[in-house]
Amino acid sequence: MSRSIGLAHIIRQDDGTSTGVWGIYTLQSAFQPIFAFNEGKLSIAAFEGLIRPFRDGEPQSPMNFFSTCPAADRLHIESLTRTLHLLNAGACLPQEASIFVNFDPSVFTERAVADAALRDMRLVLHEAGIDPRRVVCEVTEQRSASQETLHSFVAALRANGFRIAVDDYGADDSDISRVKELKPDIVKFDAYWITQLMESGAGFALLTTMVKSFEEQGIRTVFEGIEESWQLELAEKSGASMVQGFVLARPELAPTSFRVFDETSQTPVAAAADTPAAAAATPSARPGKPFGRRVAP
Repeated sequence: MSRSIGLAHIIRQDDGTSTGVWGIYTLQSAFQPIFAFNEGKLSIAAFEGLIRPFRDGEPQSPMNFFSTCPAADRLHIESLTRTLHLLNAGACLPQEASIFVNFDPSVFTERAVADAALRDMRLVLHEAGIDPRRVVCEVTEQRSASQETLHSFVAALRANGFRIAVDDYGADDSDISRVKELKPDIVKFDAYWITQLMESGAGFALLTTMVKSFEEQGIRTVFEGIEESWQLELAEKSGASMVQGFVLARPELAPTSFRVFDETSQTPVAAAADTPAAAAATPSARPGKPFGRRVAP
C-alpha cells in the first residue's frame, strides 16, 4: 500500500506521540474532551483534534498558519492534520472514546481527491490501531467546490464505518441545507449562536425545539464553546446530547492526561466545574440562572 501524504510529514517522538512538519512550522495535536449528559451526570464521550502550530518553538495562531498556506497546499495540510490527530489519539486517548476530525469540503474538487483521502484514512487508522467506528468526520462550513463529489465522499465514509458531523450549525439557510443534504449523525451547534439564544427565554425555547427536532431524527447534538456554568445548566435543560467547552476542560497537547479518566465514572452536572477535567477551566464560571447573563450591579 502506498504511503499516506500525511505520514510523509510525520516525526515519531520518544514518548509515542507524533508531530508534523510543514515548511518552517512544527505541528502538534491538542485534544479537547466532549462530554455526554446521562441522567444528570457527565462523562467523557469523545475528543476533538485541534492543530497547534509552532515556529522556532513559539506557539502560533492556527488561523495565521492556515492563512499563510497556499491554496494549492490545503489538501495536503488537511491530510497531515487528520493523520497527526489520529496517530496521537491512538497513542494517548482512552480506547473507547470517539475522535472528531475536521474535513474542509472546499478541497474535494473531484472524485480522485476524495478516493485518495479515504485511502489515506484507512491506512492511518490501521497504523494507529483505531476502529473507524470511533471516528467522527466533521464537515466544516466551507462550501464544497463540487457538491456531488462531497456527497459521494460522505457516502463512502459512512460505508467504511465513519460517522458524520456538521460543524458550526447556526440555523442559517446554508446550515439547514447542509443537514438536509448530508444527513449527519451529529450536529455541532455554533458557540456564538448558542450564547445569543441563551440570552432570552424565547431564544432558549427555540434552541430547545431545534434540539428536540434533531433528536427525533436520530441526530445527536453537541453544544460548543460552553464557558460558564449557567450555560452548562441550560445546555442540559435544552436536551442537548453533548457539551464541549472551557468550563469542563481545556484542550491539552498530546501526550494528554486524559487517558487516566475512568470512562465508567460519571460526574454530576452541578459539580462538573470541580472535576479534574475542569482543573484548568475558566475562573469566571458563574452559578446557573434561568436565562441570560448575570449583570454586575
